[in-house]
Amino acid sequence: MTQNRISETVKQQMALLDPFLLTQEGVLNDLTHHLVANFHHGGRLFLSGSGPFGSIASLLGQTFIHRQTIERPALPAIALTNDAGLATFLAADDQSNQIFSRQLRALATAQDTLLHMAGTDICPAGQEVLATAHQLGCRTVLISSNHAETTTRAPDLSLQIPTTSLPRLLEGSLLIGNLLCSLVEGELFGI
Repeated sequence: MTQNRISETVKQQMALLDPFLLTQEGVLNDLTHHLVANFHHGGRLFLSGSGPFGSIASLLGQTFIHRQTIERPALPAIALTNDAGLATFLAADDQSNQIFSRQLRALATAQDTLLHMAGTDICPAGQEVLATAHQLGCRTVLISSNHAETTTRAPDLSLQIPTTSLPRLLEGSLLIGNLLCSLVEGELFGI
């Protein structure tokens, strides 16, 4: 039973990601080149995600700051998912949907990029941060299920994973984020 579950999970993930990543190669290349140019010109990468995607955003932010495969200078990436105090203040005032957008307004400029991660739905806080990023002139990137819809202007770049399975979306988002970091490291530091 366990062996069957392991085998089936691996098959599902491979069947999902193998063709998806091959069809999204152009988007990943565009995003890589954008981030490299952005970092060269003093721009930063802001990451956000609700629920379990917030943990992935935080992990990827740490990966850009610390390193993935080589010793290198820190890259300017900030995860907007780690402020429990702000979340408590906003919840007390019925403004929970501003958890990411308030931080972005305080920190971001038009030189920056926002990468938001979501599942099959984009929560109100995700919709709000995407709208705020557009207002500030930031470039916006969305990684989500292909069933997720924005209620605001469409993101500048979108990687829509063709599944509604939360485990596959989480794994896919992490893989895409790690791949993106690796591509950016390669471009910036020649690996």
